[in-house]
Amino acid sequence: MAQIELKNVTKDYKIKERSENRSRLTEFFSPKYQIKRAVDDITFSVNPGEMVAYIGPNGAGKSTTIKMLTGILSPTHGKVRVLGKDPCKNRKENARNMGVVFGQRSQLMWDLPVQDTLELFKTMYKIEHKQYIRQRDRLVEMLAMEDFLSQAVRQLSLGQRMRANLALCFLYQPQIVYLDEPTIGLDVLVKDRIRAFLKQINQEEGTTILLTTHDTQDIEQLTDRLLLIDHGKLLFDGTQDAFKETYQGSEFIVDVEFIQSESAVTHKLFRPRQIDGKSHSYFVPFAQMSRGEAITYIASGYAVSDIRIRDMSLEEILKDVYGSST
Repeated sequence: MAQIELKNVTKDYKIKERSENRSRLTEFFSPKYQIKRAVDDITFSVNPGEMVAYIGPNGAGKSTTIKMLTGILSPTHGKVRVLGKDPCKNRKENARNMGVVFGQRSQLMWDLPVQDTLELFKTMYKIEHKQYIRQRDRLVEMLAMEDFLSQAVRQLSLGQRMRANLALCFLYQPQIVYLDEPTIGLDVLVKDRIRAFLKQINQEEGTTILLTTHDTQDIEQLTDRLLLIDHGKLLFDGTQDAFKETYQGSEFIVDVEFIQSESAVTHKLFRPRQIDGKSHSYFVPFAQMSRGEAITYIASGYAVSDIRIRDMSLEEILKDVYGSST
């Protein structure tokens, strides 16, 4: 049975219109509104233990969806169920089984040491003492928090605060966790530690995780399934491989480093992708030219210092998808 279910869900916002031709008094007593559709008839489900990337450009509808799943917003139309219940009508009940980390927003008490906030969460979620000690020590070890447990939150770095927020989120062992940009602004080492932690906690505890992020390494290293939303509509639901196959199209990329900057490939099958001085990049249809033929053609006809054949990366595909939607 799915833990997260959305069926034909739509969310509309009423936005008050402003007009220079109407007085403030008229607008106050007879306001006019326009309807902005943030989420448009989306349907998907997430099974227990899945780690799913929920992606899309800014303003696509991701945050609105998360707010409906957490019970902050109710849908205009459609059905939302989390653990079989309506999250709006069962917010308190669902809170015990749900964790949320929103980017750089913190649940930590600014002037208190991290360990005091952990103790506070123990009381709030009524965690039995032995279970609390066991889970706290486990999280502290996994997230390497030993050195800053007794420090006030205001003294912590961004990476330390994010690790502490993740520890708070998983302290009471929720069944479902929503993560919004959990590695934003962090250095490479902290990102790696957080990704390793999320993979381990997902495998060991079977926690269902819905991850929203713009970091393609988060997506590639943590999830296999992608949900792509844009302009409120769900455009794709499937594996990373299926996503690349769907949106990469029928071309591979040839990166060429010429010896002379005025050089350029003139073959009709080489469609320019990016040109920067001596560095050129081309799209080539694999149905009409093989990778080996592309290398042979360039190497025999041009003065080059380097040739590289590759498929589009996930980041490049997403840039194209997002760019074509604007």
